[in-house]
Amino acid sequence: MTEEQKMKLEQKLWDIANELRGKMDADEFRDYILGFIFYKYLSEKQYLYANQLLETEGVKDYAKVTDQEDIAAIREESLAKLGYFLRPQELFGAVAKKGNADTANFILEDLQSILNAIEQSTMGTDSEDDFNKLFEDLDLNSTKLGRSPDARNTLISKVLAHLDKIDFELGKVDSDVLGDAYEYLIGQFASGAGKKAGEFYTPQQVSKILAKLVTLDKPKIKSAYDPACGSGSLLLRIAKEAEVASFSGQELNRTTFNLARMNMILHDVHFSRFDIRQDDTLEEPQHLGERFEAVVANPPFSAKWKGKDNPLNETDDRFSQYGALAPTSKADFSFVQHMIHQLAENGTAAIILPHGVLFRGGAEAKIRRYIIEEQNYLDAVIGLPANLFYGTSIPACILVLKKCRVHDGNILFIDASAEFEKVGNQNALTDDHVAKIIDTYTKREAVEKYAHVAPLDEIRENDFNLNIPRYVDTFEEEEPVDLKAVAKALADLEGEMAQTDELIKGFCDELGIEAPV
Repeated sequence: MTEEQKMKLEQKLWDIANELRGKMDADEFRDYILGFIFYKYLSEKQYLYANQLLETEGVKDYAKVTDQEDIAAIREESLAKLGYFLRPQELFGAVAKKGNADTANFILEDLQSILNAIEQSTMGTDSEDDFNKLFEDLDLNSTKLGRSPDARNTLISKVLAHLDKIDFELGKVDSDVLGDAYEYLIGQFASGAGKKAGEFYTPQQVSKILAKLVTLDKPKIKSAYDPACGSGSLLLRIAKEAEVASFSGQELNRTTFNLARMNMILHDVHFSRFDIRQDDTLEEPQHLGERFEAVVANPPFSAKWKGKDNPLNETDDRFSQYGALAPTSKADFSFVQHMIHQLAENGTAAIILPHGVLFRGGAEAKIRRYIIEEQNYLDAVIGLPANLFYGTSIPACILVLKKCRVHDGNILFIDASAEFEKVGNQNALTDDHVAKIIDTYTKREAVEKYAHVAPLDEIRENDFNLNIPRYVDTFEEEEPVDLKAVAKALADLEGEMAQTDELIKGFCDELGIEAPV
């Protein structure tokens, strides 16, 4: 599939998404359209796999199979291979055809039953956790889809018909094509979701930076982890930079957790290769016994957490050694501590944070000092432009952390805050901006007004304050003013004004009126 064809696919899906918009918020109609696309993907995947199993049978088209023994055999193989099962009459095309037949057919109950059946087909299997309540956000009885059942039925039937005309070509093209189209839609929804977008989406170019940082010189990654994984896009971005054996993540928001699991499956990540869980990462961590080679995160900026209000945090291995807990009003460093705890000895972590973590005092200063002086895990600080992220215009930074640092005598500072391009109301990074950041990080050399390699002694002299302007001088001297030239320009201007005054006076005399003073 060419880039042009891929863009056409993305546009078609976005046009269909807008059929659903109505009066719904962006994050509401997002759940419906992504859910329907996901159902179609599962259906096409099931259809193709079943047809492979039917190659030696009399009936080779799964949609036409009626023999119950054949269906039972396909079910068993599908649960092992795909992790779920759809009967022939449950395939997307069959439902779309029924809903758009010449005689009006009511499909909402059938569709709801099918979505439930997909989840139930996994019960008692290895994929049960990955499909459990996956479609719970698709409320087909919501009045936002239409005031009456018939109105809702008409709208959904129309959307299914539009989707049914699109061939996802799962057996012909790279799985990333549909996955990228899905990511495109998520990005489009994020642009319209305002503040809520930060809960589930990291801009792709920022994701690319983090993914490149944690995979440098590593064509293969054993395990990748995101403790605030949102839609899973940041984890999946790592797979574009290196071959990833397994993905793990945790997400607090239930709807976003469902989206992350859908995103993994739709990117053709087998259910045995990902483990996404839902809960509060700081209070109820789900992967504590594991260590990960690549750890990335874009946690909510300065979120509240229980901190000292939960006595267990003071003895928690993730936080206890630092001599202080992050303040309850700002969980930024608690995420950093959690990620350090989950990081493998040969791993790299990269986390997006507000600039306040670089210089705030109190407990955060103690934690910052411990990470630098006692652990020596901080490898680099990268400043990003303001207004990159949906939902907030504040500038952010990236902390890069390693347990086994090659350059353990210094910390690299990069100030990339001034390099961006405007895209609508947002700032954005280009491929060149990303490449410059990664190249500077790799070479680890001073670049005037852009990068500085600070020895640890310099960090100590600054009392472990990491504010980037302390290390990267971006001050631009103003050009000297030529006073003689300015004086001459003023004199010339006064002469021109005098001539103009005389001209106006002449016009006024001709008209017999008094000239303005």
